[in-house]
Amino acid sequence: MSGDFMVRLGERIPAEQRLRLRRRIARLRRPAWLGTLRRLTPLGADWGLDRGTPVDRYYIEQFLQQERQAIRGAVLEVKDRTYTQRFGAGVERSEILDIDPANPLATIVADLASANTLPSGRFDCFVLTQTLQLIPDIHAAIAHAYRLLRPGGVLLATLPGLCQVERAYAASDYWRLTPASCQLLFAEAFGEEHIAIRSYGNMLAAIAFLTGMASEELSQRELEFVDRLFPIVVAVRAEKTGAVSADYVRES
Repeated sequence: MSGDFMVRLGERIPAEQRLRLRRRIARLRRPAWLGTLRRLTPLGADWGLDRGTPVDRYYIEQFLQQERQAIRGAVLEVKDRTYTQRFGAGVERSEILDIDPANPLATIVADLASANTLPSGRFDCFVLTQTLQLIPDIHAAIAHAYRLLRPGGVLLATLPGLCQVERAYAASDYWRLTPASCQLLFAEAFGEEHIAIRSYGNMLAAIAFLTGMASEELSQRELEFVDRLFPIVVAVRAEKTGAVSADYVRES
């Protein structure tokens, strides 16, 4: 058949039918084999913790390893001091913040979004991992994080991008962030020139994380490839500069 005939034949096929045909050809050319992932529920209920290291924790720990020199002096961490002990360099004092008074490890019981009673300029480093998504007034929480730091102090925060809802906090899991939204949020308190935003993840790592695979089930190449369109974890390094002046804190 001549090319002209095929063109005329194609013109007689309705547009919607042509579109369906093109899509079917695309599927045949690049078939999607889902294998064990063709399921309606994840492989496990704990982000892959039952199989190894969750993919998001792999990235969080990589970020803290890269920033370990900032985890020094007086350090504040949420819920426990796991990362302070693991990555700290020259830690002189370690404190734990928690909203839950039943936490026996907590040395400071407060809601970060309304921590007006806590003194300013108290810490050299604030390790704030996977917490801000659980706080309704995220602006106020970041403002107080800024206020709690001494001049020259560093906030090391991680936030979820592509992630399932946290099972234990389903009713209060509010936010998923992107590098662009973190740029806006943290620049508001710290100033744009004092923050550095990194994203971790790619399409394959996101699929693995959402289905409950562990990071050990991916190769290093698969984990380390960064595609900013698929941020699993957004990491923020924000430094407080200058003297403690009028505190940047919203009414809360």
